[in-house]
Amino acid sequence: MSNQVELYGWDAKSRDPSVVLGGKKNIRDPEPQTIASTKLPDTPLAKSVLEYAKKELSMETFNHSMRVYYYGTAIHTQQFPDWRFTDETYLLACLLHDIGTTDKNICATKMSFEFYGGLLALELLSKDLHAPIEQAESVAEAVIRHQDIGETGKITTIGLLLQLATIFDNMGGHEELVHKDTIENVTRHFPRNKWASCFAATIRKENGLKPWAHTTALGEEDFPNGVLNNKLMEPYDK
Repeated sequence: MSNQVELYGWDAKSRDPSVVLGGKKNIRDPEPQTIASTKLPDTPLAKSVLEYAKKELSMETFNHSMRVYYYGTAIHTQQFPDWRFTDETYLLACLLHDIGTTDKNICATKMSFEFYGGLLALELLSKDLHAPIEQAESVAEAVIRHQDIGETGKITTIGLLLQLATIFDNMGGHEELVHKDTIENVTRHFPRNKWASCFAATIRKENGLKPWAHTTALGEEDFPNGVLNNKLMEPYDK
């Protein structure tokens, strides 16, 4: 089991970011981290999922997924270097976390997009691409729980990092974890292209189609409005 923890991020962490941050805004002051200095996994599995994401996701959602990878990697290396998982596993979670929001998939089920996305990720990785089941399940768990924001209970390492990075890109949350120069570098390579309005529209679309959707737990108006009022990313949201 210990090897699976180290490879696939099955450590349990508090779901409350303030706990893992020790009640502080950050563990240490962030430093600039560029895409050029950040390793992008180039394993056959990573390449296959990267091509799948490019094909299935809109350009806006693909760029968001890549920003989440680079922001999350900066948070991991600078704030939580002892967290154990492979870069490949985190990349897979980033690329697949919004697969349930595509026009095809959001209308294909009555399930909330994160849950359906987790099932799609599990099938793609375990059945189609023959990834180790422990890795496929880790990614699926993170996808399912990436909007499971709260202060009680536990979550996997991959799941918490995915939450921190998506909240950072979507709402400007935990802005003290990533250096401004990192934002500027990442958004040059993967532009936001009015991501705030794009994602807010997706939220409202799902809530309209599925009034029971898990996304409503974040606030039927508070969540899309928070995305639209992302002051941290406003200068880059062009």
